[in-house]
Amino acid sequence: MSVRLILESKGREVATIDPSATLGTAVKTLAERRIGALVSVGEGGTVIGILSERDIVRRIAEDGASCLDEPVASAMTRNVKTAQEDMTIDEAMDVMTRNRFRHLPVTEGGRLVGIVSIGDVVKLRIETVEREAEDMRSYIHAG
Repeated sequence: MSVRLILESKGREVATIDPSATLGTAVKTLAERRIGALVSVGEGGTVIGILSERDIVRRIAEDGASCLDEPVASAMTRNVKTAQEDMTIDEAMDVMTRNRFRHLPVTEGGRLVGIVSIGDVVKLRIETVEREAEDMRSYIHAG
């Protein structure tokens, strides 16, 4: 099972934000869309940063609410780990777990094509285990 399977199921839409937008704008967008991260893209759709709820909380803890007037670029993570569509679900889960983040942008040819969250990965893993259990029950009852 690959990351592609998740994207085919949930879609490829990614919420993006300009690095010059304010953190306040980012907070509003995250809340309105009920999501946990925004990706910042440059020319040609290349990923230049990612801003998570955690990034914003850390900035508020350090600088107070006045940081909400600062640009996204001041708080976003710039060294972004990404996945490719052919990455396995287990590999994606390992990257997110080892690096302690919950969102993994997906790129192909250096261009943003989707995003997966730890919730997406866990959901797929649970569905797979449930399907395997049902297959096993059917096999046992058929024998």
